Amino acid sequence: MADETPEQTRFVTRRGGVTNRWRGISLWYRSKWRDSRLFRLANYLLGAVLLGWFVLWLTVARTLPSADKLLTYQPPLPTMVRGNDGEIVSSYARERRVQLRFVDFPEPMINAFLAAEDKTFWSHGGIDYLGFAGAVVDYATKFGSDERARGGSTITQQVAKNILIGDEYSITRKLKEMILARRIEGVLTKQQILELYLNEIPLGRQSFGVQAAARAYFDKDVGDLALHETAFLAILPKAPERYGRAKFEGMAITRRNYVLDQMVKSGWATQAEAAAAGAMPLGLRPRRAESYTADAGYFLEEVRRRLIGKFGEKAEDGPNSIYAGGLWVR
Repeated sequence: MADETPEQTRFVTRRGGVTNRWRGISLWYRSKWRDSRLFRLANYLLGAVLLGWFVLWLTVARTLPSADKLLTYQPPLPTMVRGNDGEIVSSYARERRVQLRFVDFPEPMINAFLAAEDKTFWSHGGIDYLGFAGAVVDYATKFGSDERARGGSTITQQVAKNILIGDEYSITRKLKEMILARRIEGVLTKQQILELYLNEIPLGRQSFGVQAAARAYFDKDVGDLALHETAFLAILPKAPERYGRAKFEGMAITRRNYVLDQMVKSGWATQAEAAAAGAMPLGLRPRRAESYTADAGYFLEEVRRRLIGKFGEKAEDGPNSIYAGGLWVR
């Protein structure tokens, strides 16, 4: 039109060009759909994948807890009771827990757990896809039997399981683990993830974390453990209540020595060190019972009842609860 400005002319031209481009794409798509069976199959597969991701988000991912919760996570801590002289005389705890910082974990301890649970920890983004594929195959071969399939979970996935979602045995839980593992890797550093893992992993004898387990099984601190003792603790996540019993000592030694071999293959121990450690017995200490007299027991039970009445019993009852608040009582 004679009264159109140059800007209006360019706009009409550009809009016409976009329309023609979309028309060309539409014609090409319909032609390919009509003439190519492979093209139709590829579109069906793509649609199925997109639908699957949407259903996964709708049924699983949307309801998951936030990984940010781990930034302020506080584990349940026992109440410690001191006598008049200041010495610890008892504790109120349903679980053994001792929190350490990442720098407090000896390097052989870290490497033993990596060798046993997650050799690619430092390089993956939360999921070991090859390990997961192997777990899927193992699950398929054991489907319908009473035998539990191997986990295939990374250490990051185990942190998600132990702290955020629980230990339900199902395919859905595995999907939740994988989604949360990716989120956790975006929130925490590798060192923070390992610190949480080594402090919270259940290791039998009511112990959570490697320091509590070192005390429960060997009556030592983690820094004083020998290599064969460190490797033993690293086998416990798989079956803590089995490997810690005398009747399964042979199985425990076999598994421990496997971890030592994996440490050698990864360059975390020499062949000589692994051979010397593999020749050692387990050396587990027997379980210890509480050592106090009947009179002290009555008194401590009365103290426990009064504390529960004042502060509550569980974490849900308040920040100073007797079995989670970490109280010191004198």
